[in-house]
Amino acid sequence: MTKKKKSFASATLELVVVVGVALGLALAIQAFIIKPYQIPSGSMLPTLRINQRVLVDRIGSHFSSPHVGDIIVFHPPKNFTTCADPNEGENQAGQNGTKACDVVGSQKSSETFIKRVVGLPGDRISIRNGHVIRNGVAEKDSYIIPCDGAAECNFPGTITIPKGDYYMMGDNRPDSEDSRFWGPVPKAWIIGKAFFTYWPPDRIGIL
Repeated sequence: MTKKKKSFASATLELVVVVGVALGLALAIQAFIIKPYQIPSGSMLPTLRINQRVLVDRIGSHFSSPHVGDIIVFHPPKNFTTCADPNEGENQAGQNGTKACDVVGSQKSSETFIKRVVGLPGDRISIRNGHVIRNGVAEKDSYIIPCDGAAECNFPGTITIPKGDYYMMGDNRPDSEDSRFWGPVPKAWIIGKAFFTYWPPDRIGIL
């Protein structure tokens, strides 16, 4: 093999290695550090639009806990259409009752949702016309789409969020399937915090 052929083979091998390492790093970053997500519905309007893209910090949730106001990607319970109380049956809260759902699902879904944290472990909350009353103090919620008095926006009875769980609601309060209807989210089901939006260009910025 001539020197020229050896040089070409060496350069080709180096390129293959570089591409392989780059792909490996990209996959590792998405799997463990930062992952992009596309917004699938209008439940977070006006903050996030349908098809808007965000970046989610997957590693931070392992070292810290979510705060009220954080926008979080997570797995909802497997059956996220009802609030099931094993002692009272379905629909005792969050569907036809006066209290929002406070029952933690037994299994997580493979689906992913994105909502805002409105309640922390141990918090006592009620919901009046879509506004969260947390430990006796009304949520500062200038970012929401207000309710029009609909039943799904009013759960005046107070619930206590269980230890280790978080309460999630969409900013589009009249049109969001969230913890009101299927209960708190265990920390173990949280994927990470959305911290940046990169698409479309006119929406680029920190969340």
